Amino acid sequence: MTDTTTMQDAAAAAYGGAAVALRSVTIQFERPGSEPLQIVDGYDLTLERGQMHCLAGRSGSGKTSILRVAAGLVPPAAGTVRWEGLEITGLADDVVTARRRTHIGYLDQRGSLVPGLTALENVLLPAVPDRRTRELSRRARDLLHRLGVGARATHYPERLSGGERQRVAFARALLLEPAIIMADEPTASLDRETADQLIGLLGELVADGIAVLVASHDPHLIEAAGSRTQLS
Repeated sequence: MTDTTTMQDAAAAAYGGAAVALRSVTIQFERPGSEPLQIVDGYDLTLERGQMHCLAGRSGSGKTSILRVAAGLVPPAAGTVRWEGLEITGLADDVVTARRRTHIGYLDQRGSLVPGLTALENVLLPAVPDRRTRELSRRARDLLHRLGVGARATHYPERLSGGERQRVAFARALLLEPAIIMADEPTASLDRETADQLIGLLGELVADGIAVLVASHDPHLIEAAGSRTQLS
């Protein structure tokens, strides 16, 4: 048994289970007047802390749908989703939302930021409900610097490039030190050099014991993942 495996087993035991576990998940879209369109059928995934998994495949293959179900943003048509042993399927929306904020750092494909807030204020948004913005201000600035956008901390989203917005959103996802990062096409709007830097950062997070689940068609990111699901 490797040291890495030992660390992963210890993390799973300490936190009560895998960072995320999907069992027999089916995802479908309702279509008025027609049969539901089934996107994913009976999908299983177990992702421990300290592992990175990539959902790979063409556009429309179900990558984003699986990611959103794993993040508790939409319920599956069938099957279960667990976060560190807690089954979230069927829980009230406010309970899932509160748990997600501390358990998952989620990064959508657009790197969505709130207009009217600076980059730094956007990063600090997850700290607002617990009134920890002052406490976490230094961490937020450090994350922006680590991601190469520290000089843009006081800039508003409309003054940031697509790649800069993506990196600010990534800093926001990391603010509360989540158990797992979930990212939808995180390198799509980045140039190759910056994308590779972000992939390197994801690797550092995995080495630190954080789980990473990404949806991507970037061959560099797919190759960097320890395991992958090829969707068709």
